[in-house]
Amino acid sequence: MTDRFPPGTRVRTFHHDPPHHTRLPRYARGKRGVVVEPEGPDELPDISARGSGDAPVEQIYAVRFEARDLWGEGDHHVVLDLWESYLEEDLEEDLEEDWEDDEEDDEEGTPDER
Repeated sequence: MTDRFPPGTRVRTFHHDPPHHTRLPRYARGKRGVVVEPEGPDELPDISARGSGDAPVEQIYAVRFEARDLWGEGDHHVVLDLWESYLEEDLEEDLEEDWEDDEEDDEEGTPDER
């Protein structure tokens, strides 16, 4: 099993409200964090809690969140152990750079227009 998110990767949790058990706390849904380290694989509790015996095994990651990002205040951080399917890479910073590049193109013209 390879690690999808190496330490230092900026991630965002999925913002969803499943109608079943999940180990993704409500206060951490849709929030940004940074992977601290992989914690090893284990069965996905969302499926194993149903008792069907066919839960997929996924990597668990220790993810650090700023308290003010979770609760709107606080100057400390919180580390949660989260299964891989709860996470996606946070590319927003890259998107902002793309938008900045687009704005520069609008001001200067695209390479084809120069």
